[in-house]
Amino acid sequence: MTYTAQDLVAQARAVIEEIDTSRLLAMQASGMPVIDVREPEEFAAGHLPGAVNIPRGVLEFQVDGHPALNFKTDPHLSHRREPVILYCRTGGRSALAAEALKRLGFDRPLSLAGGYLQWTADGGSVEGA
Repeated sequence: MTYTAQDLVAQARAVIEEIDTSRLLAMQASGMPVIDVREPEEFAAGHLPGAVNIPRGVLEFQVDGHPALNFKTDPHLSHRREPVILYCRTGGRSALAAEALKRLGFDRPLSLAGGYLQWTADGGSVEGA
């Protein structure tokens, strides 16, 4: 069977949790890491305040040692029990990224519904723009 990118995103959304911008704000205020999975050029053009950039293409390889997760790379990978918020431009890449983290044993990878575009449409502030 052949799938489209939209099919893969729909499958990912069926098994991950998406959050809206107001929930992201509340969770980020409590210290939850926010990861922008867009490409570095996209990140540099504007990103959510406090977000760190780990592009989707290298996420699985870099997430365990990234400062956003406090370098918790011990054998138990305890940070995998903590929620982590992911976003991209529209929510597709972050849904795929959340699904990948779920497969890697993360308990609560969350994807921002509508991504950066929804964030800015809702009046969210940006850095680097």
